[in-house]
Amino acid sequence: MKGKKNSEIDVPAWLRLLPKVELHLHLEGTIEPETLVALSQRNDATPLTLDEARGLYTYKDFLGFLDCFKTVSARLAGPDDYELITYNMIRTLALQGVVHAEVYISFGIIYYWKKTEVEPYVAAIERGRLRGEREFGTTIYWLIDAVRHFGVVDAARVFRKAAELRPQFPSIVGIGIGGDEARGPATLFRELYAEAREAGLRLTAHAGETGGPIDGPASIWAALNIGAERIGHGLAAQHDPQLVELLAERQTPIEINVTSNIRTGSCPSFDDHPLRRYLDAGLMVTLNSDDPPMFGSNLLEEYQLAYDRFDFTLDELRELAANAVEASFLPPTRKLNLLAQIEQYGI
Repeated sequence: MKGKKNSEIDVPAWLRLLPKVELHLHLEGTIEPETLVALSQRNDATPLTLDEARGLYTYKDFLGFLDCFKTVSARLAGPDDYELITYNMIRTLALQGVVHAEVYISFGIIYYWKKTEVEPYVAAIERGRLRGEREFGTTIYWLIDAVRHFGVVDAARVFRKAAELRPQFPSIVGIGIGGDEARGPATLFRELYAEAREAGLRLTAHAGETGGPIDGPASIWAALNIGAERIGHGLAAQHDPQLVELLAERQTPIEINVTSNIRTGSCPSFDDHPLRRYLDAGLMVTLNSDDPPMFGSNLLEEYQLAYDRFDFTLDELRELAANAVEASFLPPTRKLNLLAQIEQYGI
């Protein structure tokens, strides 16, 4: 088991059955081209063909990805569409051996683009969640995401609505900020994060996905300073040894999204990605897929990538799976149960 290669082990099958938790996944970013065609048939005067749908998932850089995300999300016309994509997401996660996922929903998209209230959409998402959990067994928590470059006022509306809905929908567990870090620095949201914490919400933040060797680490420092419990991406930490040391000392979970970082141009190549260096430096690394069909890699494939390209052993991959459980917002009893399953798996 401890060696990297073992001819007696079918590694893809082993990885599929390894109990996995995903912590960085955007609901709107899980829409497969086939689902997009179904949405288009519902909502467009001239529906997309499958080839046309697949063509929408192409882009050259991070801003191009944001445009892609916006174009695909625009096909979500009503609550029933959100129910459909939630159910489909859970089915796809279960097929990969994902037992739990904590998934971002962008209330800002509903408010800003659809100019409507979120309650009917949340109710529909919950219908999809309950049906998916019942049929496939994979559980879901929701993280309510504010698009940081929409500004503080919009973020306040998003976070306060999350706090308001949480008693009715306990699956809403936390908040976060995604989008363009340069146009929405984390420091702007300090008071809102304190307010969300007081309301019982858990705190995450995308940080250090972009920004290079100076602005990138500064973004992560800012996220930590406003109370983020987990760092989404954290790619730029590699440029600041003091920051890496602090993240290792605190065991702050880092939600790594390798293929996402390559596809958006945030990292120039797999050889340049710090995944292996982070683990060796003692950081609490977790593997995630971000927006799977937009990047062409799901969580199972990210584990396979870590094995194939980053020389992770099966024991190290089991460690990553355990890290994700520990970093999750699950209750202690469920965490202990999953950790026991992972510890005993494959022995």
